[in-house]
Amino acid sequence: MPRILVLALALAIVSPAQQPISFATDDGGHICADLYGHGNKAVVLAHGGQFKKESWRDQASSLASAGFEVLAIDFRGFGCSTGPGQQNFDNAPFDKDVLAAVRYLKTQGAKTVSVVGGSFGGAAAGDASINSTPAEIDRIVFLGAAPNLPANGLKSRALFIVARNDTSGSGPRLPGIQAQYEKAPQPKQLIVLDGSAHAQFLFQTDQSTRVMQEIVQFLSAP
Repeated sequence: MPRILVLALALAIVSPAQQPISFATDDGGHICADLYGHGNKAVVLAHGGQFKKESWRDQASSLASAGFEVLAIDFRGFGCSTGPGQQNFDNAPFDKDVLAAVRYLKTQGAKTVSVVGGSFGGAAAGDASINSTPAEIDRIVFLGAAPNLPANGLKSRALFIVARNDTSGSGPRLPGIQAQYEKAPQPKQLIVLDGSAHAQFLFQTDQSTRVMQEIVQFLSAP
């Protein structure tokens, strides 16, 4: 068998298949996404402002290998996703994109759906939980993020992961994230890492393995 074909087959075995899909939001938006793996426990991956759905490929493959069905979305205004309000980034209803992804997975047979969100994608995931019906979103991982809305309204178990020296143009992010964490209902967990990497940029540091382990452990726990 030719070496190139052997390598292609090996990669197909190691890397879960990636399937492009799309679905509608309840306000008439159109969301493009990549689906990985199979399982009755599902995870939505919600990117940050400097990323798109493809940025999650390695993490999606790891989660799929751990037995999760994984849906990496492009928010409205990113990639081929569209929706009302996409021109106004600060006020766009990105939480509707997350809820649409969660509900799509539920219609496909997922028994539980969790969300991992980086930066504004984490904020959108938190707002989606607050605006959801009870038990609609099982768990949320906030990477360098917290809800825009008051966190005491969260309806999901929450894991907050942030680098101690992560800063924005307005200063350190940790104080604001910690304040929202303190408002969040139990069960919850806060992990403060060394360094300054923001959200998905953590996966480009030597903290990457630990971050992924923490995520899988949190999503897999009873």
